Amino acid sequence: MALLAFGLNHTTAPLEVREKVTFDEGMLCDALNELTGETGIDEAAILSTCNRTEIYCTLDAVDQEWPIDWFSGYHGCRKNELHGYLYTHPDAGAVQHVLRVASGLDSMVVGEPQVLGQLKRAYRTAREAGSIGKMLNRLFQHSFKVAKDVRSNTMIGNHPVSVAYAAVRLARQIFGDLSRHTALLIGAGETIELAAKHLHDSGLHKMIIANRSPERAQKLGQQYSAYAVTLNEIPRHLDEADIVISSTASRRPLLRKDMIEAAVLERRHKPVFILDIAVPRDVEPEVGELEDVYLYSVDDLKSIIDDNIKSRREAVKQAEQIIDTEVAQFMDWVNSQDAVATIRALRNQAQRVRADVLEAALQKLRLGAAPEDLLHEVTHNLTNKLIHPPSARLNKYEGSQQDDLLRAVRDLYNLAPDDLQSGEEE
Repeated sequence: MALLAFGLNHTTAPLEVREKVTFDEGMLCDALNELTGETGIDEAAILSTCNRTEIYCTLDAVDQEWPIDWFSGYHGCRKNELHGYLYTHPDAGAVQHVLRVASGLDSMVVGEPQVLGQLKRAYRTAREAGSIGKMLNRLFQHSFKVAKDVRSNTMIGNHPVSVAYAAVRLARQIFGDLSRHTALLIGAGETIELAAKHLHDSGLHKMIIANRSPERAQKLGQQYSAYAVTLNEIPRHLDEADIVISSTASRRPLLRKDMIEAAVLERRHKPVFILDIAVPRDVEPEVGELEDVYLYSVDDLKSIIDDNIKSRREAVKQAEQIIDTEVAQFMDWVNSQDAVATIRALRNQAQRVRADVLEAALQKLRLGAAPEDLLHEVTHNLTNKLIHPPSARLNKYEGSQQDDLLRAVRDLYNLAPDDLQSGEEE
């Protein structure tokens, strides 16, 4: 059985490609059932965030092409549309990749903890879908442990910089003092929660939180004295907002060009900063063509986030060393599973031989054969049937291959030098 991790992320694919291949939370179980229904896929899990869409799976054989064919077809893409954006990591490479993702080393913001929570949700969803088995269960549990070890034994988690923090820092670069400005936050997930906190800590006191569920918006709003509205009420409040940060799971844009244009006119062309963190995007790209509108996507935060990477270089080096050791340990376990399967198959084969020899002996015993003679015959036949197949295979090999096998046989059967003296075969 082979492990495979494949997908695309913020380093390999631009936003306009990533948003084509996201999985909604509501479609994950059906997608996993469809994927594991394909011949050869035993286990699977899907991680889909604003920065990455990845599939982790086990295969009967290392055939990397047809899972990718399924992935492309599921999203209605031609395979060549994704060519150059997709990466594949088989076996030990897959283990290393998952551990790096869990530890925040493969994130846009190095060391950020949010991706670990997203990975845990992906694991829970796959378990609910029944697509997690022994191999992926072990891999996910191992990744959670390694992420904890990395955070405990390196400085990678010190002074964390999140996408939300980078967004608010960018807003400060544009407006300076935020205390006299108003922010409209669209969504009520973890990123919006963090954005609300950072805005509040930066001195901004007037916030409007819009969400599909008014209850969630109100719950978040109570923490920061923010005003909660529904998504349908957004157009009535757009002209109030100097800062708009949006992060929802909508499949279609929530903010159209005509809506923003109307709001800008109401604002008498006072500048508005819009950060669209969602993938797929919440804001029509054409909004960026409007005057007095500063539209940024999650990919535009790269320069701020690059500073974070430089400051954590030594911690990253230490984390990579931990992960290399843990990959080796996990692969030792994987290889031990192959040994267990081989031993089980060998034992089952021996039991089948035993059953055949026993059945033949019982028939002869019922026909009146002498028990003592039959015992000699049974033991001879059983020994011959067990030893003949490997002996015949050994004689087929020549040269170094035969030497390697002979050494293995001597070790497996603990043959002493005296046992190797030539003599008549019994």
